[in-house]
Amino acid sequence: MSNHRNFNDTFLKASRGEKTPYVPCWYMRQAGRSQPEYRALKEKYSLFEITHQPELCAYVTRLPVEQYQVDAAILYKDIMTPLPAIGVNVEIKGGIGPVIDNPVRTMEDVERLGEINPAEDIPYVLDTIKLLVNEQLNVPLIGFAGAPFTLASYMIEGGPSKNYNKTKALMHGNPEVWFKLMDKLGTMTITYVKAQIDAGAKAIQIFDSWVGALNAHDYRRFIKPVMTRIFSELREKNVPLIMFGVGASHLIHEWNDLDLDVIGLDWRLSIAEARNMGITKTLQGNLDPAILLAPWPVIEERVKEILDQGMAQPGYIFNLGHGVFPDIQVDTLKKLTAFIHEYSSEKLGQ
Repeated sequence: MSNHRNFNDTFLKASRGEKTPYVPCWYMRQAGRSQPEYRALKEKYSLFEITHQPELCAYVTRLPVEQYQVDAAILYKDIMTPLPAIGVNVEIKGGIGPVIDNPVRTMEDVERLGEINPAEDIPYVLDTIKLLVNEQLNVPLIGFAGAPFTLASYMIEGGPSKNYNKTKALMHGNPEVWFKLMDKLGTMTITYVKAQIDAGAKAIQIFDSWVGALNAHDYRRFIKPVMTRIFSELREKNVPLIMFGVGASHLIHEWNDLDLDVIGLDWRLSIAEARNMGITKTLQGNLDPAILLAPWPVIEERVKEILDQGMAQPGYIFNLGHGVFPDIQVDTLKKLTAFIHEYSSEKLGQ
């Protein structure tokens, strides 16, 4: 599993629905802008430069594990990382996000997209993973990828969007182009994720950040086929697979059908509600990160509520309902982790 004798596999056990001595936790965007050390690095290096230097990238990935004592690390990188390899020019613009100057909108555009060869195209990602698992981590490393809908939305819109009008127009107006694009992005995702697992990632989270923009009917028709293929092909790698999206509670039954292990919830649907709806997978979530700016007694009360719901049956991982944002204090996250571990081990030990 790891060179560390004291490897902490609590997160992996919970992912598989096994009993654990306490509730494991990690936080989306736990590495990055909320950490003073990271902000200092960013004065010298761009995101691109950090992710292309394995030592630096491993340091950024490892830092929150050491600072907060969380039960998993998540590889520090961007969901856009694999796109340049298939011919999509992505520029991350400060204050805007990913911007693409060659949007994909026609069959010719889709046919021009290439295939990813991870060892040649993104060796720095694989080298970072190897560094982390060989030397530095005593917790599982989570690899990740953006899901085809979310990647396609950037590729079609040319950048972030509030309403995904162009994306939906292509999907409904030209399904042939749409399914061809899903097919190519599905293949890229499978190849990319398998390479991360082969390099040593112990679990995978698929971020379909913006798929909540679709209703369940359209999800079933336009998205579910590619997601079914992705998860069934990744299943042979035998690592826990996690699905997460924002504002996507109405898709939870669709996700429960997929061959995955863990459903990540944002804060809009409680753990208890999801269980009452017949969701059988391990659940991950789901404190609203904004609450971490409130006074500690408020945080503690809300976290207890979520933990009590999560601990009602095995198969629960604590996380936030979306990523840590820059204003959240390091000390708050340290205190949060310690509280989750202490409170849950006391309750589960009874």
